Amino acid sequence: MIIKKNIILASKSPRRQNLLKQIGLDFKVIESGINEELSDIKTPIEHVLELSKQKAKEVAKKIDNALIIGADTIVYIDGKILGKPSDEKDAVQMLNRLSGQTHQVYTGFTLLDVPSQKILSDYEKTEVTFRNLSKEEIEKYVKSGSPMDKAGAYGIQDDYGAVFVQNINGCFYNVVGFPLTKFYLAMESFQKGM
Repeated sequence: MIIKKNIILASKSPRRQNLLKQIGLDFKVIESGINEELSDIKTPIEHVLELSKQKAKEVAKKIDNALIIGADTIVYIDGKILGKPSDEKDAVQMLNRLSGQTHQVYTGFTLLDVPSQKILSDYEKTEVTFRNLSKEEIEKYVKSGSPMDKAGAYGIQDDYGAVFVQNINGCFYNVVGFPLTKFYLAMESFQKGM
């Protein structure tokens, strides 16, 4: 895919950065700095779409000419959105809630062209089932610090959290933090319309 302008990723997530590099994108990172707590959003889809748009729009205020990528990932279980844990106690509670259960991972992404303000947003949903976790496993994992910057307090890709997952239904990369196939196709379509 040939992109004719500078690309800005509105996220400091190392996982998103690695995934975009995996598909050959050259980009700069500018964190949006927005508050990720949305109190008036009802559904997980609305949540990830709205936050991905807000992140892209916030970065767009600082840029004259670029293609900006905003994204947001959450874990959803029993009608509750789980973002990143606020502290170790919160991480333990999240992992206890996920243990032995099936949850959904939603990632919303937004492409925003500056200066035209053309915008495209979409999302992906993946179902993930955890095996039953022991108290000791959860505590050891939380003590490692790894869960603290991840939605739902776990990472499927590169640490101990990978062995918590018993089954996955849908896009693996969505659980890592970015739905590569859906994004790639959206980017191609977006480019053609520019």
